[in-house]
Amino acid sequence: MLSNNYCGRFARFTAAVVLSAVALGTRAAEPPLTLERAWQLAEEANPTLKAAQASLSAAEGQLTDARGLLWNNPQLAAERARRKVPQPGLGNDVQREWRAEISQTLEIAGQHGYRRGAAEQDLSAFKATVEETRREVRAEVAQKFVRVLGLQARTTMEAELVGLIRDAAGAAKKRFEAGEDTRLDANLAEVELGRAENQLEAAREQLIQARAKLATTLQLPAEALPEVQGALSSEAGVPYTLEQLQAVAADRPLLRALDHHEQAARSRLGLERAAVYPDVTVGLFAGREGPGDVRERITGLSVSLPLPLFRRNAAGIGRASTELTQTQIERQAALRDTRATVLAVWQRLDSLRARVQRLEQVVLQRLQENQRLSTTAYRAGEINLTQLLLATRQVLDTRREVLEAMTDLALTRVELEQAAGWSREKAQ
Repeated sequence: MLSNNYCGRFARFTAAVVLSAVALGTRAAEPPLTLERAWQLAEEANPTLKAAQASLSAAEGQLTDARGLLWNNPQLAAERARRKVPQPGLGNDVQREWRAEISQTLEIAGQHGYRRGAAEQDLSAFKATVEETRREVRAEVAQKFVRVLGLQARTTMEAELVGLIRDAAGAAKKRFEAGEDTRLDANLAEVELGRAENQLEAAREQLIQARAKLATTLQLPAEALPEVQGALSSEAGVPYTLEQLQAVAADRPLLRALDHHEQAARSRLGLERAAVYPDVTVGLFAGREGPGDVRERITGLSVSLPLPLFRRNAAGIGRASTELTQTQIERQAALRDTRATVLAVWQRLDSLRARVQRLEQVVLQRLQENQRLSTTAYRAGEINLTQLLLATRQVLDTRREVLEAMTDLALTRVELEQAAGWSREKAQ
């Protein structure tokens, strides 16, 4: 009986191991996500970008109409009449008459050019808006990618710490059993191990949330939590200067879109002012009238012109003038804000680079050397466990600060390039 139970448990354990290996193999088959691949997925499936791209159809249709030969369609009119003409002593003479006319309304104040210009500028503005939306999506993906990357490094670092403290706790337990350490040292090691394991689990929970947010942005399946591949670079150099960023910022897609909106508003103002001049309607007609024996064929040309006496399109001109003023104000404010943002983020980037460099090259190296010396001294019995854990904790805290600073540095660089409209294509 015992043998059967043991065999059953062993079989269930074996099955669980096999299933776990299959699951791990399936996950391992999926390569880690690179930033370029994440951008590609976002551009293919992001709903914000797809909605912006769909808006181009309306602007293209508007331009197609504006490029037509004439804005107004020709009108065709036809009529047929049956006339009874009384004849003395003969009753009524029935006469059938008809008339056909084709007319065309013509704009005489250049409205066609204004309308076409406004449509072309609107289409260019939509294209620039799509490009700006694409850059915003890429920046959002890059920021979430960097957060996942930083938390992956944080999790790895916390796992290494747990291993170090577990070794120290094991050594403290042996020293306590040998009577070389006190119960206080052994308890302290166990407490530090519990704290380290708790911090590791907290880092893993944050990593799960960051991966879920990245998957949502990329429109991945709900169960897909992507693992990313890359490095948090702490290099001091960047492929641009502040002057280059300021120059590029003036041609940012957002500012280009606002400039096109301003030009479109200017064309619409010209169109509304031209609408004060009346449109001329020219018509050509033909018909047959009169009794059958003396039926007359009539052809003629008609011209109609409304007199602009009471309504001179003041409301339309006022709305167009207001739109132009608002777009000018919006563009000037956006240009000013862009320059100020680029300058502020650049200064923050400089500060972060200096901080990361100082932590890596000065503080962290000294603390790592102290940790090695403390470990050697503890094994030799020259220091106690409290001093060893203090050195280990200082190294860990500093590594956390370095990692957080490097993550902030990468996020700030993404923010700076987004604010200035910088792209890798422009750097090449």
